[in-house]
Amino acid sequence: METIAIGSDHGGFTLKERLKALLADAGCEVTDVGCHSLDAVDYPDIAQTLVRVLASGACRRGILICGTGIGMSIAANRDQRFRAALCHDEYTARMSREHNDADILCLGARVVGLGVAEGIVKTWLETPFAGGRHQTRIDKMRH
Repeated sequence: METIAIGSDHGGFTLKERLKALLADAGCEVTDVGCHSLDAVDYPDIAQTLVRVLASGACRRGILICGTGIGMSIAANRDQRFRAALCHDEYTARMSREHNDADILCLGARVVGLGVAEGIVKTWLETPFAGGRHQTRIDKMRH
């Protein structure tokens, strides 16, 4: 069973809570790194906490949610060990895994509805990394 870390700011809290159930139904163990209410928090703090969980090895992948997904993706991508991808549909979710081996999925709760978000998460969980020429490209970004 894969353990997935998940975090959000207040703008993504409701979607995070709904996606936790989807992850559990998909057979994943869920590590919730916050926030834990609708009270305002700063998204960089949540992103940093999730990145620390991934860096510890406790989880291999994570999901971050804010209002647009933009802030979370910027904050998570500050750590060059991981690749955070902001996805708006199943195609971008599939490509983020297949071509970019994204470790972190970022979503905008005010941009995508629940049904779309569920499809994005399912696709992202199920899509393997293709490797090959895509690994060569990822390696070029690590320098």
